[in-house]
Amino acid sequence: MGAVYFDNNASTPVLAEVCDAIGPALRGELGNASSIHQRGQAAKAALERARTQVADLIAADPAEIVFTSGGTESDNLAIFGAVGQAPPAHVVTTRIEHHAVLNACEELQRRGHEVTYVGVDRQGRVSVDAIAAALRPETALISVMSANNETGVEQPVADVALMARQAKVLFHVDAIQSAGKVPIDVGRIGCDLLSLSGHKFHAPAGVGALYVRRGVRLHAQIFGGRHERERRAGSENLPGIIGMGAAAALARGYDSTRVTALRDRLEAGVLSAVPDCGVVGEGAPRVGNTANIWFDGIEGEALVIALDLRGFCVSTGAACSSGVIEPSHVLLAMGYSKARARGCVRFSLGRRNTAEEVDALLAIVPELVAKQRRLAPRKIARTA
Repeated sequence: MGAVYFDNNASTPVLAEVCDAIGPALRGELGNASSIHQRGQAAKAALERARTQVADLIAADPAEIVFTSGGTESDNLAIFGAVGQAPPAHVVTTRIEHHAVLNACEELQRRGHEVTYVGVDRQGRVSVDAIAAALRPETALISVMSANNETGVEQPVADVALMARQAKVLFHVDAIQSAGKVPIDVGRIGCDLLSLSGHKFHAPAGVGALYVRRGVRLHAQIFGGRHERERRAGSENLPGIIGMGAAAALARGYDSTRVTALRDRLEAGVLSAVPDCGVVGEGAPRVGNTANIWFDGIEGEALVIALDLRGFCVSTGAACSSGVIEPSHVLLAMGYSKARARGCVRFSLGRRNTAEEVDALLAIVPELVAKQRRLAPRKIARTA
């Protein structure tokens, strides 16, 4: 068995059908979508076809789709575009958001705006009542992710949207870890803005999209030409956009039942074979591909490296900065101790994974965890 990839929340492999769709743009068979000659018009047609495919993935109108360079830009465009410059506004978000949202909110604060960061419960879920309690008369935006990238825990975004609509506050959903895994219907959610990233559902990296509900005013953040209906200047990344469209079309017919069964098989196998471990967010609604498991008495980073040496690609929820491994802000927000948070490993499955790969992983995880505990003995914290 070759290398096994269990890190699909970080990035997914580009599918063969997507590569085939991108080919003409890479070979120079299409021009600039703003040009009026035949190659330009062919490019324009391909661009709009992809826009329709992405819109169909989330049940939106094609005119409501703005193409970006990826999920980070989509989140930034939603936040800065909704808030604008002045007067100082108030934004409400959660403590478990991706740094594309959290760091954007910190920048808002540096510019004189105010931000309230709402906590979550032990399962990693935010309370709609807590968000409602944080609202002020000057609140301009609420931003909540639909599914967490580290834990897979889903948030009650439709309920938040209803509350936001009643309060007449714009609502942004970071759906980057949901698209291609669960059905998304922006009408049913009731959101005003929704972010997507192509490389999370088998398109190339470097392309994303922002849904902007018709009638919502969005302040542009990049200035130049009149691209994307003057909401995002710059010649469109045609190969990436075509790839995102093709991947979106494939994702519409995706059934997560098989991958969810593999995830459950992985979790059950680990829990039955390894003592002093557990599933982060257990009991909460989660996207079907994500298993974040805590192992007391080890450093998750060490287990990731050991698994990599044995041919398995996984990840932790920790970030490495200046050589110091910091505990995940998500896990700390959920109430985990720093020691337990450092012992978490995320396994995120994709459509290419098999039962044989899961079983191969299960055959070595108990051995590697036991070895890590012997190499770094310490008192096992039995409570988070």
